[in-house]
Amino acid sequence: MSNANQAGGPASYTLWQLTRYFLRLGTLGFGGPVALVGFMHRDLVDGRMWFSEGDYKEGLALAQIAPGPLAAQLAIYLGFVHHRILGATVAGLAFVIPSFLMVVGLGMAYVSYGGLPWMQAVFYGVGAAVLGIMAIGAHKLSTKNIGKDRLLWVIFAVLATVTIVTQSEIAWLFIASGILVWVVRCKPKFGNASWAGAMPTQLPHAFALIADPSLVVQIGIFFAKAGAFVFGSGLAIVPFLYGGVVTEHQWLNDRQFVDAVAVAMITPGPVVITTGFIGYLIAGLPGAGIAAAATFLPCYLITVVAAPHFKKWGKHPGVIAFVDGITAAAIGAIAGSVVVIAQRTITDTATAVLAVSATALLWRFKKIPEPFVVFGAALIGLAVFPLTHP
Repeated sequence: MSNANQAGGPASYTLWQLTRYFLRLGTLGFGGPVALVGFMHRDLVDGRMWFSEGDYKEGLALAQIAPGPLAAQLAIYLGFVHHRILGATVAGLAFVIPSFLMVVGLGMAYVSYGGLPWMQAVFYGVGAAVLGIMAIGAHKLSTKNIGKDRLLWVIFAVLATVTIVTQSEIAWLFIASGILVWVVRCKPKFGNASWAGAMPTQLPHAFALIADPSLVVQIGIFFAKAGAFVFGSGLAIVPFLYGGVVTEHQWLNDRQFVDAVAVAMITPGPVVITTGFIGYLIAGLPGAGIAAAATFLPCYLITVVAAPHFKKWGKHPGVIAFVDGITAAAIGAIAGSVVVIAQRTITDTATAVLAVSATALLWRFKKIPEPFVVFGAALIGLAVFPLTHP
C-alpha cells in the first residue's frame, strides 16, 4: 500500500477513478449491504490499495453507529477521506443513481402492466443466491477485521445472536461494544480528567446535527424519517417502511409492498433504494425523486459532519479500540442478518440447494463475478418456480 494512503496523505487515485468505481458498483453490485461493504474492502483496500485498513474500519464503524443505509454511508465516507465534501458528494451520487434509475424503470413497468408476476419467479432464485453472496461477504469481513481477538469474537457472537433473535439491529449495542473494548484495552482512569481525551467526545454532537429536509410534502417527511432514524442495513428499514407505507398511510397494499422489497433484492446497489420504487408507485417520478433524496440526505449530512472528527481522533489508541469494538459488533449484526433473511428466503428444497450451491461456487471460484451468479439464479428461478408453485 502506498505510504501516502497509509499516512493520510494525497490520494493515489483521481476523483474520476473513484466516481467510475462507484458507478460500476452501483450498477453491478448485488447482495445487499453485507456484500457491498465486502466488495469495497476487496476492491479499494486489498485490490486497488486506494484506502488503508484504518480508513475502511473507521468508515464502517461510523456507518454502523450513525443512522441510514450502511453501504451508502461507507461509500460517502470513503469519498470524503481524500476528496472531502466534493468526494463524498460524488461518491454517494455515483453509488445511488444507477440503482435509482433501475427501480424507476421497474416502477414504470409495474404501473403500466398492472404488476410484475414474473418477479416472484426471479426473486425465488435470486433471493436464495444472494444469501451465498452475503455469507461469503460476512466471512471475509470477520476473518479480516476480527482475526484471533477473543473479545471481538465474543462481541461478534453476541450481536449475531441478538440480531437473529430480535430480527433487528439494536443501535446502543454497537456503542456499548466500542466502549467495552476501549475499557478493556485502554483501562482508563475515570478519576483523572485525562482519560476523556481517549474518546471522540465530539461525535455525539456531530450525530445530532441532522438537517431538517426542505421537502414539505408528506412523502418527503416520512422517508426523511426512514433515513434519519433507521440504523444499519436494509433489513432494518423494511419493518419501518411497512409500518408507514402500508399500515399508517395506506399508500400501498401488502402485495405491492412485497413486490417493492423484491425489487430491492433483484436490483444492484443499496437495498434501501426500494424507497424510489415505492415513491414512484405513490406519486410517479416526483414521488420517486423525493423519496430517494429524503432517504439518503440525512445519512449524507451526518457522514460529512462526523467524518472530520473520525479523521482527527482516528489514530488515538482509545479510538482504535472503540472502532474495533463497533466493527466487530457491526460484522456480527451483518452475519446475523444473513440468518434472518435465510429464514424468509429459503422456503423449500430447491431454494436451499440453490443457496448452498451459490455459496460453494463463490467459495471455490473466488474471482467469479457476482452478477453472473445473480443472473444464473434468476434464470433458474424462472424455470423452477412454476414447477414448485403450480
